[in-house]
Amino acid sequence: MSGRLVVSLTSAEQEYQALQGEDAGEAGRRLGVEVEVLFAEDNAVRQIQQLFAFVHAPEGERPAALLVHTRVADGLERVARNAASAGIGWFLLNRTAPYVDALRSEHAALAIAAVTTDHVEIGRIHARQLAKLCPEGAPVLYVQGPPDAPSAQQRLEGFEEALRGRPREIKKVNADWTSASAEKAIAAWLRLRTTDLFAPRAVVCQNDNMAHGARKALEALRPEWAQLPFLGCDGLPQGGRREVDEGRLAGTVVIPSCAGPAVDLAVAWSRTARVPPARTILAPSAYPVRA
Repeated sequence: MSGRLVVSLTSAEQEYQALQGEDAGEAGRRLGVEVEVLFAEDNAVRQIQQLFAFVHAPEGERPAALLVHTRVADGLERVARNAASAGIGWFLLNRTAPYVDALRSEHAALAIAAVTTDHVEIGRIHARQLAKLCPEGAPVLYVQGPPDAPSAQQRLEGFEEALRGRPREIKKVNADWTSASAEKAIAAWLRLRTTDLFAPRAVVCQNDNMAHGARKALEALRPEWAQLPFLGCDGLPQGGRREVDEGRLAGTVVIPSCAGPAVDLAVAWSRTARVPPARTILAPSAYPVRA
């Protein structure tokens, strides 16, 4: 078993991939540890092949731990189980999955954990931003990620929790985190006759990509709604933050990189055998709402 770490990243957002890779590399340099960063380019099959190559490597060539960002949190359970059986630590980045707890109980000495963002707090931030943009009780169009994704569920949970006692009419439309999926979902919803009975005052999107796609659909089919304030999430420097600075988004939520903190935990475990907590949750932050 070598002392190096392998970071495997895949995301629909290339800038986020790059930032996580840079964060992991910087943490490795700071700690004097070799960190190999691989990009799967939003291809699940490629990511699985990359990871299995390390799991099945000769024992002396295996990394100490695999740090993995994947589009589908529970889609790599088989890989994680094989990694643990081979004595390799496993960290999920910006994700949680039910199998993490089971693997920790089966491999008590291994570093098996998730380093993620407080997705419930993202929803609360959206609610606070919304309160600055439109009157209490005003209807809202809400573009959610996949309804079975824990992060999408938690963001909605935080949003609804923060609105409790201040009810709003909320129309939820589901997409899959991409601009194209949001454009298609909003276009399909707009073709329903029931939309004539709904007049939103703002559009809240669970990520900046979907905000872009939702606006594109509205510009084509309901141009007056395309002028509404939009909220997003991810807050990448050349993505959501620039959109806010240039006035295309009213606000966004900045998600921290989970890669650097995960490298810190993995190195501490490899040097001291101290097993990290099952979940390390990082705080998101609001990017200013334009008045």
